[in-house]
Amino acid sequence: MPLVSVKLIEGVFTKAQKQEMIRKLTDAMVAIEGEALRPVTWVVIEEVQGGDWGIGGKSLTADDVNEMVGVTPRR
Repeated sequence: MPLVSVKLIEGVFTKAQKQEMIRKLTDAMVAIEGEALRPVTWVVIEEVQGGDWGIGGKSLTADDVNEMVGVTPRR
């Protein structure tokens, strides 16, 4: 049984987007191995608090990520 682990910075994705990730990642595994894999495919989304994630020596927040991709922060 596959376990797909996804780590995200808290506050970047909506609940609906995370549900879509779970669905599409499950679909991707099924496309590779077959429909029998669907009921045993686990997808875990972990959200990391802003500032506890870094790249290039700089910690990132949800606002930093949104700025990088040109999205207005959700408030």
